[in-house]
Amino acid sequence: MFGSTPAGKLKKIIGALMFTGVSGGPAVAEADEIIVFAAASMTTAMAEIEEGFETATGNNLTVSLAGSSVLARQIQQAAPADIFISANPDWMDLLEQDGLVEPGTRFDLLRNSLVLIAHGTDADAVDIGPDLDLAALLGADRLAMALVEAVPAGIYGKAALDSLGLWDGIAAQVAQSDNVRTALALVAIGETPYGIVYATDATAQDNVTIVGTFPAETHPPIVYPAADLANRDTPAATEFLDYLRGPEAREIFERQGFVVLPQ
Repeated sequence: MFGSTPAGKLKKIIGALMFTGVSGGPAVAEADEIIVFAAASMTTAMAEIEEGFETATGNNLTVSLAGSSVLARQIQQAAPADIFISANPDWMDLLEQDGLVEPGTRFDLLRNSLVLIAHGTDADAVDIGPDLDLAALLGADRLAMALVEAVPAGIYGKAALDSLGLWDGIAAQVAQSDNVRTALALVAIGETPYGIVYATDATAQDNVTIVGTFPAETHPPIVYPAADLANRDTPAATEFLDYLRGPEAREIFERQGFVVLPQ
């Protein structure tokens, strides 16, 4: 959990004392535990949301971050998650078809955009379109992407390159990673000169430059659905979903570059 730092532990200890009383007397309230599975591209935003939600409600939030496909498969295997936030509607659809989503709780929370990033802070911009010579741009180097057949960022990236007629020319040079944040890290450390990530990911790293944005029509809409998971519907989980739609979370998401969808 993000609050595993010494300061985070102190905050939880203080919170526990507030609820149970330092004298060891009977508890007047008990904090609920909520486990959230969220797409890796939400890492920075969820760190702030965890802190804000815990402070506002006194509940304890544990956030597990990974590629949406990995999280969805863990949920299918009965991982103890209360809330799922996916970076792709397809994975939420799959869980819904399996009866693993609490009926009536699903909603579309966010949208994002897809960008081409380069290592460093002074890379030249490129015009992303059918005329882009991506193979020449890469030379003998590789292009970092999340898994193109499983992870949403990789799926969207491949769809965009396919749409522009660029995929076949560079497919052999793609360095695939388990999630979009790992692809971002590969570019940030200079392991690959270019990568395809979400716009919100690029803002989380100082050592990359957005050199171009893929036109929205080149890939399916990048939508993040959220939902309560079946058989784990609790007042605290409902409270967290409400918090995600509230003004505090909106400010965090927008500052990170997400588009918050109307409810």
